[in-house]
Amino acid sequence: MSIVQPRLRGARVLDLYAGSGALGLEALSRGAAFADIVERHARTFRVLQENVAALGAEDSVRLHRADALTFASAAGHLEYGVAFADPPYDTGAAAALAEAWLAAPFAAVLGIEHTPRETLPGEPDSRRYGSSVVSFYYFPAR
Repeated sequence: MSIVQPRLRGARVLDLYAGSGALGLEALSRGAAFADIVERHARTFRVLQENVAALGAEDSVRLHRADALTFASAAGHLEYGVAFADPPYDTGAAAALAEAWLAAPFAAVLGIEHTPRETLPGEPDSRRYGSSVVSFYYFPAR
């Protein structure tokens, strides 16, 4: 989160494969103006709804029970300032999302968490944290 902190103030953010919504909600706490949060699984989505309500963030969040890749692929060009994704590991979802962003960037910055075993397309700025890697894509490219 600290890597994208300068881009959060007033931004519209997207949290894909959201789970509890921690990334999108953290972005709001750091100054983002609005978050679209996407989670497909029903049980996890209910927890996400509870988390948003517990924080009183309903006015700053729109929840979507949808497939993350489909949602991102339908987003407009640079619709978001920052997008976060924590797809299931070793399923190909991280690479598929990166490919979708490379074909039609829906955010100025996309951060994808994945395992070191997964190779993502293009030339992301990747940083390893223990057993995870976070790869960042920027538009325009740095």
